Amino acid sequence: MAKMKLTPFTNLLDEHFGKIGTPRRDEFERSVEESVQAYRLGEIIRDTRIEQHLTQEKLGKRIGVGRSRISRIEKGDGMTIPTMSKVFRALGYETATLDLGGNRRIALW
Repeated sequence: MAKMKLTPFTNLLDEHFGKIGTPRRDEFERSVEESVQAYRLGEIIRDTRIEQHLTQEKLGKRIGVGRSRISRIEKGDGMTIPTMSKVFRALGYETATLDLGGNRRIALW
């Protein structure tokens, strides 16, 4: 049986996006982190919707979009502050704040 050559994932990242600290790698890492955060928000929306016994279609009707748009939102696609505001308000959350660290917070809606 032939031996397989295994390459650590970090080596592949270095090869394709540059070493940590280079502009291209930093942009890639930032992009991945943003995508993960959007996905987590989508999970929260989905879980809350399910807890409230709402279908994607019913939630969509509350904010004036179709079921497919809710599906994309729950996957973290196209998550903007106005979209979050509509969705979370439709789920019963009247206010939201963004914690900027320290004593700095900003009201989103």
